Amino acid sequence: MTFLHRVTGSVVLAGVLLLSLVAPAHAGPLTGLNPYLAQELAWGPCGDLARTDRDRETFADPRYDCAYLEVPLDYGDPDGQSARIAMLRQRALDPAARIGSLFVDPGGPGGSGVTFLPALAGLIGDGEVAQRFDLIGFDPRGVGVSEPAIDCSTDAEVDAERADLDLDTSPEGVAQTEAEHRDLAQRCADRMGLEVLANVGTRDVARDLRLAHEVVGDERLTYLGYSYGTSIGAEFAEQFPERVRALVLDGAVDPSLGPVESRTTQSRGFQRAFDNFAAFCAAQPGCPLGKDVPAASARVQELLKPLIEEPVPTRDADRVLGYNDGVNGLVQALYAESLWPPLLDGLVQLTEGDGTTLLILADIYYDRAPDGSYGNLLEAFPVINCVDGDRLTGRAVAREISATNLELAPFLDAGYGPSAALELCSFWPVPPTSEPGPVDAPGLPTVLVASSTGDPATPYEDGVSLAQQMGARLLTVENDSHTVVLQGINACADEVTTRYLVDRTLPETDPTCAREVPAR
Repeated sequence: MTFLHRVTGSVVLAGVLLLSLVAPAHAGPLTGLNPYLAQELAWGPCGDLARTDRDRETFADPRYDCAYLEVPLDYGDPDGQSARIAMLRQRALDPAARIGSLFVDPGGPGGSGVTFLPALAGLIGDGEVAQRFDLIGFDPRGVGVSEPAIDCSTDAEVDAERADLDLDTSPEGVAQTEAEHRDLAQRCADRMGLEVLANVGTRDVARDLRLAHEVVGDERLTYLGYSYGTSIGAEFAEQFPERVRALVLDGAVDPSLGPVESRTTQSRGFQRAFDNFAAFCAAQPGCPLGKDVPAASARVQELLKPLIEEPVPTRDADRVLGYNDGVNGLVQALYAESLWPPLLDGLVQLTEGDGTTLLILADIYYDRAPDGSYGNLLEAFPVINCVDGDRLTGRAVAREISATNLELAPFLDAGYGPSAALELCSFWPVPPTSEPGPVDAPGLPTVLVASSTGDPATPYEDGVSLAQQMGARLLTVENDSHTVVLQGINACADEVTTRYLVDRTLPETDPTCAREVPAR
């Protein structure tokens, strides 16, 4: 039971699941990179980077231009094969006052910064951050329209995986699940090649950023990372602390957690988010979860479990809502308070035999376009995680993790009991390139970690821990959504972040921003 770390706002939906939370090993100096550092970016129209009709419409706006950054596929062999990192830029609105570039990652791993940046820029508007910085969204290596992009499954294979329940926790069910993991690992190796799989981890994304900020003309990096993007920022800080101008890490991942806690911390956060949604629902007329919030976890499973045997129709005559999609639609809506009303509508529809809204929410979770194609968020996610962390090899530990998740998040308990199945990464064909552990970045300037008190995917406590590890200032925001800064959700949080990015000034003590009522 693991979730995508996903940044969400009123119009922002971009990717994040961490199977393991990692801290990078310290990297030695990068060598043999002069040709890459000397490259000139060919900024131009963004149409070729569009995946969907909506992207094409958005990218046609003349305020955006795009380029590819050439990087070594393997930094240990800079003269070997190269990769290309896709970048989309909104130039500083006040060129005379320009400070530099602000690189942005939305999370994941697997979230597309190219797709995300226009949405975030719309939320930032024409304020100081947009005036003073070129805003650059990038697709990390293997992600989105970067090349080579991770592509282990066809659209039809993704559809089949969505329908595959994997609920059976008997020895036979465990064997079947593990066989599917082995097949997927082999399929990725066959289709992508071992060299690509071995070099898509966060360790190397940080190295790409080291090239990127210098190629665009910045002596040091200014960076905003949401959710899993905080792992990228923390890794950069460890490898290149002297190259940090400013880091904002919002929705923090805690790299110091042990193997069990790293795989269960989100369950507590999502249960808290579900309980908060249940309280909201109970105050609405006709709430299908009833008025008893503690009983809502059992009630939502009463609504969802019939989908195991009999999916319900949707307004799309060719598609139905099954159990997996019902659960993932529910989880998707818990990332942001702004999605609670559609979730309520979807649950009401479910009681009427209509799965339309929950399926739409599930499609958002899976990054499915209206034409039935998928982005590679859900494909890149496990591939990157599997080279980013430790490998689970004991079935007793696997069962402990499963049991703990069910205990912490009963709203997701379908009643089959804990499973001893090993994870996909247990069968991965290349070794990890990072190791779990606290951040160690001597010489790092004071950076800003933001954490929301009700964040479902990266619980508040993880932000407290990461700030302590990095000697950072902790911005506490009373908020029930996953990530918050520069999204128009909380003016106080936006002001603290803006002052830090523009002036590199921070409050003398850790600031707290009070809850602001979200627009419904």
